[in-house]
Amino acid sequence: MEFRELAIQDAWEFTPTVFPDERGSFHEFYRFEVLSEAVGHPMVLRQGNMSVSSKGVARGIHYALVPPGQAKYVCAPRGAFMDYVIDLRVGSPTFGEWDSVLLDDVTHRATYIAEGLGHALVALTENATVSYMISETYSPTRELAIDLFDPDIALVLPFGFERPVRSPKDAAAPSLAQALTADALPTWDSTRTLNAARSEETAPRSGELPCEG
Repeated sequence: MEFRELAIQDAWEFTPTVFPDERGSFHEFYRFEVLSEAVGHPMVLRQGNMSVSSKGVARGIHYALVPPGQAKYVCAPRGAFMDYVIDLRVGSPTFGEWDSVLLDDVTHRATYIAEGLGHALVALTENATVSYMISETYSPTRELAIDLFDPDIALVLPFGFERPVRSPKDAAAPSLAQALTADALPTWDSTRTLNAARSEETAPRSGELPCEG
């Protein structure tokens, strides 16, 4: 499995090796140690979600407050969608910027979206199925949204999908500026503190030696 960091720090793309044969194909869509190597720490998995969307449906921009935040590992078991990562961390060098990855059932790519980042998607096929493995269970008071059409973010939607179908909740979401004024965004410092705590938890303790087989 190969991986690369996106233009937004703490967001990663993973591309598995697919083994096709006359029966179909096989691939590993997630590897614990590969993700740990890429992001610098293990991902705790506390919930798994799956959504099915009609062609032209958009979901997001969704995010969770930090702490604890909510990291996501996202892939497409069926169909295709454009996956967006938006930096909503106040104080981040790329605050308000975004990157995107085409996720589908051909390449079987996946994205890792760290705590504090926003996430959105647009379904490009009928019955586009999205699998989310997430680091924290659902918390309605801490999971919020930003308007997909916020001109300050200026997401470029796929050609032919510029007017996606959205839920009433997503359509009523505030702009980035409104969320900033309301102090309703995660901060860069809070995510750095979270990462530092993880590094301390996973670092060998004084006097400990690695086991030898």
